[in-house]
Amino acid sequence: MNPLFRKKYKWIGLIISFLIFLFAFMLSLSLGQTSISVSMTLDAIFHYDETVTEHIIVMTSRLTRAIVATIIGCSLAIAGAMMQALTRNPLAAPDIFGINAGAIFFIVFAATFFSVNSLVHYMWIAFIGAGIAAISVYVLGSLGSGGLAPIKVVLAGAAISALFVSFTQGLLVIDEQRIQSILFWLAGSVAGRNLDMVLPVLPFILAGIVLAMLLGSSINVLLSGEDVAKGLGQKIIVLKIMIGIIVVFLAGGSVAIGGSIGFVGLIVPHMVRGLIGPDYRWVLPYSALFGASLLLFADVAARFIIMPQEVPIGVMTAFIGTPFFIYIARRRL
Repeated sequence: MNPLFRKKYKWIGLIISFLIFLFAFMLSLSLGQTSISVSMTLDAIFHYDETVTEHIIVMTSRLTRAIVATIIGCSLAIAGAMMQALTRNPLAAPDIFGINAGAIFFIVFAATFFSVNSLVHYMWIAFIGAGIAAISVYVLGSLGSGGLAPIKVVLAGAAISALFVSFTQGLLVIDEQRIQSILFWLAGSVAGRNLDMVLPVLPFILAGIVLAMLLGSSINVLLSGEDVAKGLGQKIIVLKIMIGIIVVFLAGGSVAIGGSIGFVGLIVPHMVRGLIGPDYRWVLPYSALFGASLLLFADVAARFIIMPQEVPIGVMTAFIGTPFFIYIARRRL
């Protein structure tokens, strides 16, 4: 295919992906226990009237919820794509490698023993927990002969994840009164969040997204092989450290806002690469849109399965992602 035509095709695909995202965003604003027409939804956004019930529902509940789902979906998808590039492992994702579990454990630990209940504190604690988990997996996966190998990283990630999950469960048994208040958050949710909860984390997530987009070309060089990358003047250690920091920002920030939401970082990068190829200059923006759309659609579906109750969105993504994980594991490892 002619390179110019291929580039044009990718731009068209990106525009279509953005339109799908807008469609998912509007569905999130319109559908729920109270269905609201698209025209009424748009009227609520652009001509808000606090005396109209539908306007109140859209602006005080659903709009923030859709924004949170967009931020988390975008962040987890980009984090997963970068982890797969860094480790060259098709199963790499923040939840699979225990990064989410590490962030959650540290938050529950701080809440149990130090009565921490501020999102700003949760944010920093989640970053620390995500960072410790990521370093632990990388070190364990690098031990022994052969260095960092896909199967060793998967096993290390499974071990670290199981360790932090069991620690978290132990803490919740110790503090039984905290179980009900934190259980829905542990399952992953975008409900009940407000912009005040998002704003402290947002600068770090936005910084992570922007830096990720700027590193697309460097990641392409890294994927060509470390020897080739060094020959082209790429500072491999610096690049890997930057990718690790970005993943911690994106995954830790997502956990601080929405709790444990899995499989988005696993599914989306594979979908994107299957559609447009391995060029990370395109993989990352596509992943951002696909991840946001996936989580928005999952959140809409979660509202209807056991209505009037809601299924935690983390359960929905696990339902979608588990068969996909098994397929990738059987095919690639």
